[in-house]
Amino acid sequence: MSYPTRQEPTIGPLLAQWRRTRRMSQMELSGESGVSTRHLSFVESGRARPSRELVLRLSAALAVPRRDRNELLLAAGFAPAYRETPIDAPEMADVVQALTMILEHHAPFPGVALDSRWDVLMANAPYIASVAACGPDAIGGPPPPALVLLDRPRPNLLRLLCHPDGLRHQLDNWQEVALAVLGRVRREVARDGDPTRRRLLAEALAYPGVPPLPALDAAGAPDLIVPAVLRTPAGPLRFVSTIATLGTAQDITLQDLRIETLHPADAATDRLVRGSVA
Repeated sequence: MSYPTRQEPTIGPLLAQWRRTRRMSQMELSGESGVSTRHLSFVESGRARPSRELVLRLSAALAVPRRDRNELLLAAGFAPAYRETPIDAPEMADVVQALTMILEHHAPFPGVALDSRWDVLMANAPYIASVAACGPDAIGGPPPPALVLLDRPRPNLLRLLCHPDGLRHQLDNWQEVALAVLGRVRREVARDGDPTRRRLLAEALAYPGVPPLPALDAAGAPDLIVPAVLRTPAGPLRFVSTIATLGTAQDITLQDLRIETLHPADAATDRLVRGSVA
């Protein structure tokens, strides 16, 4: 008995799909990439096979993430151009040590390292304290240790934020924070179409009480900044968040890495947090 073989996507339809995702016409992509409209049409329809250089040029013009550029190259019959090393690989030891020092030195304020799908890779003790207050279903297991590269499956920030037993009970302005974070994730999904992030976004929005995201073209200017107001016995603590990336990373895993640090949004928060560890 024979079974039909699974057909891998070919380069032409994949490029056309990315072009439609970017809402570009063939003429617009032609102008951005320097490729004639006729040749681009032939590539998308499968009548012409693009060179490796052309795949990379069109990928750059379409702002395709590097992980997806590798997939386009494979679909065109070429080897990947960009390395992707697991964060827990031995050759990443120096990076993990650097993350440990960055997060440790940010204490007494919370700090966390996340991957592109918002999984928690490592966090300092102040951040873990908030995570530990969540229920095991939100965390995905027992509370993780601080300043240790976490094993899979890792806690996911979107789940921690939106799960009924998650961070919503610790934030005075939980709905505002949830809308800001989920809006950012929606923009990421619209940009690169990552299926795992899309699934996580759908899961987060499906939890009870999570507010629906406004339409992308909804009127009204967004707030300049949405602080996270943490509820504590000593009173509310107001934090602003910054997200940093590694500027010279030469690996997809490291390029996707983001380090989120929370900073006092007012003098009272700074005084209370520093005083608690004095």
